[in-house]
Formats: sequence, structure tokens, C-alpha cells
Amino acid sequence: MKFPTTKASIFRRCKGEHAATKGRRPAAGWLPAPKWLRTPTHRRVAGAAVLAASVATGVAVFSTVGSAQAPAQYAVNASQAAPTGLTSATNPGAAPQLHVSGNELVDASGQQVLLHGADRSGTEYKCVQSGGIFDGPTSTASINVMKAHGINAVRVPLNEDCWAGDSYVPAADRGANYQDAVKGYVHRLNADGMVVILDLHWTDGAYTGPASACSSAEATCQKPMPGMGAVTFWNSVASTFKDNDAVIFDLFNEPYPEQADQMNNTEGWQCWLNGGNCAGISYPVAGMQDMVNAVRSTGANNVLMLGGLEWSNDLDGWLAHEPNDPDHNLAASWHSYNFNACSQESCWNSQIAPVAAKVPVIAGEIGENDCSDSYVTPLMSWLTSHDASFLAWTWNTDFNCATGPGLITSYNGAPTGFGAGVESALHDMASHALDLGHSLTGHAFAAGDSKARS
Repeated sequence: MKFPTTKASIFRRCKGEHAATKGRRPAAGWLPAPKWLRTPTHRRVAGAAVLAASVATGVAVFSTVGSAQAPAQYAVNASQAAPTGLTSATNPGAAPQLHVSGNELVDASGQQVLLHGADRSGTEYKCVQSGGIFDGPTSTASINVMKAHGINAVRVPLNEDCWAGDSYVPAADRGANYQDAVKGYVHRLNADGMVVILDLHWTDGAYTGPASACSSAEATCQKPMPGMGAVTFWNSVASTFKDNDAVIFDLFNEPYPEQADQMNNTEGWQCWLNGGNCAGISYPVAGMQDMVNAVRSTGANNVLMLGGLEWSNDLDGWLAHEPNDPDHNLAASWHSYNFNACSQESCWNSQIAPVAAKVPVIAGEIGENDCSDSYVTPLMSWLTSHDASFLAWTWNTDFNCATGPGLITSYNGAPTGFGAGVESALHDMASHALDLGHSLTGHAFAAGDSKARS
């Protein structure tokens, strides 16, 4: 994520350097929170299904704001066994195998799937900073806590050099050790019915221009675009997960090549698509087309997410610069915070809605910097009304309002004010499904709606 005017000690993790700022401030007022809008009858909102199934089967779903304890069956240090009834009642066996159909994510049976999840930060920075791979627990018990909040997708940020095994990374945290840890976490998440998004977050490349987050050429902070090492990275990652379509590949976290080029968006989009020698960037850039090609060359047909310019907040040129994909399995990745340029409904309608009408939109990061939910609540409603998925930043306990939005204060699931708002939205979706007597496949409707939109 890109968080303004803060130290890089937590979310940036750039070895103590100060994070660059975007100069964005929260909007003067907040958008009114509209009702949850109707969604198509064929939709399978898996997050709502988790909650609805939990209620229907008698499995406790804890949501009390400020509660410090999870029910015993969800205790982080509890047995690895899933609570009775939960797995079978939601998504038997495994997470849905996804592909793109028009502007929808669908499963193997053609049912639409909306992802409602959280980012799980740590795997992008721990290995190059304080040692270790994960920040917090990754056990099945800890995954069940996330599941109880209605989460059906987890975005896992990755580090290019830790995956590749570069020698400056501690031996215990690089190469095969890092890869095996990631593969194990993906397996546990998928086995519990969750989709996983693997995101290339930190990459090589020395960049000291506008909005630079660090001066190092190593993968220790966010760069404006990835270097050509990203091609090797995605070739390896895609080869590893190519037989698992419950894994989505987010090709690069938050591009900002236009910042390096004196805010030239035209050239920024060209750099974004084609890479090469980009103005203001000292290293050869891997463009989105390069990374799409790297994935597809392995035979992997996984869904690919592509974030736009301005730290993935600007999708204005996305459709005009969409890479060629022989599998037609591309989704637009959008990041939305209250301090971003596109943070009002008028911008969402003019810039994001046209993209959502053509391809799936996955808001890979949403959040706000005030410990509240006054921005994300109307945003989640708007995204739901446009059949878009969303994941909130972040399911970590060491993020707070000073260092980045955090959903929880403990790994037993006690929510922050921001986290309580996200959880409440998912509970509302489940409640609407139950109130209207729909099956536990997760159809979501607005309160008071008498029928679904066809």
C-alpha cells in the first residue's frame, strides 16, 4: 500500500527509511453509506456463504467490537482440525477454481464468485529485514479465525529476491525455504476454501527519483515498476502453481512509472504495458505484457490481476492498454484508500465503473488512515453494486492508524474500528441471504429487496 506522511517502519519496511508521500489528504467529507444493492441470482458470494453457513450449522461467528477473545474452536493455538460442520457447509474440499467470463470471475461450474478478503502482509518484508518469513501465525487455526469474519480470499505479498534465493537474504528465509513456506500457506488456505492471491510486492531496481521509497537496488521497498527479474520470478511462481486455479497472480503491487516521468501519464501507460527503457527509471523495466507472457509460457492459465498507475489507484488507461492474453483471463486490480486521488464516488463512476463493465475488477487493497470505516463502508457498497471483489489492508496486529490500516488488534480476531466496519459489511451480506431464505451458496441482497436483479 501507499500510505502518506508516515515512517516506513511497518507497512513499507524499507530498512528505516522514510516512505515517500503522495501528498494526498482525506476528502473533506464522507460519502453517505447507501444500502447494500441487489446482486444477480446466479452470484455465489463465498464470503457471505461462510457466515451464512456458520449460522445455519450452529458454528459461532464472533463479531462483537472490541472483544478480545475468539470462541474456543477458533483459538489461534487450538487444534488444527476445522470446527465441526464449517468446512463441509461452505465449500467442500477446496477453494473454487476460477477463470474469467466476460466481466465476471466464475468457478468451474460457471457460477460467479466475488472475493471478500484481506491482505496478509509480512512475506514481502520479513525475509529482507528482521528475519523470518511470516508476520504472525499461518496455522489452520489462524485461518479459521479469518474465515469466521467472512473472509474467502487472502492476498499474500511476495518478495522477488527471497523467492529467488539471493545471497543477501538470510539462508533460512530464502530460496527453497521461502518457497516451501509460501506453498504450505497456500495449501492450508485453499484447503479451508479460500482463494489465494499471490502478489509481486517488492522487486529489484535502484530508483531514487520522485516518490522513491528507498535507494537500494535490492528488493527492500516498493519500486515504480519491476525490473526484468520479474519475468524470471513469474516463470517460477507460475510453474509452481499452474495446476491450481484457486490461486490468482497479481503481477505487480502498485506501479507508479508516471511519477518518475514528471507525471506523464501517456508515457507512464506505455511503460506499464511494454516496459523497456522508461523515462526516469534507471533499470530495464518488465512491462505487464512481459509478465503475462512469462506466466503463459509455463502453461499456467491462472487469472492474472494487473494494477494501474498511481499506486494502482488510476485505471483510466487500463482498457486502452490491456495486454494481450491468449487465455483471456485478466482482471483489473484497483487500490482505494481515503487519501488517494480517486477517492470519491464521482471518480469511481467515471474511471472504475467502465472498467468493471468490461473485465472483473478486484480491489486488492482498500482502507483508510483514521481507524474508522466511514470511507470503506460506502466503498464496499459501491463495489458490491458493480460486481467487484475487494480485500482490506491488512490482517496484521502490528499495523495501526499511525503506520497503516489494520483490521485486527489480536490474531484471535478482535477488530479495530476499521476492521469492525469491514466485518459488519460481510455479516450484513450473510444476514440478507438468510433473511430471504436463500441457499448457503451465498446470494447477497439488500435489506428489503423482494427479488434479485436478473
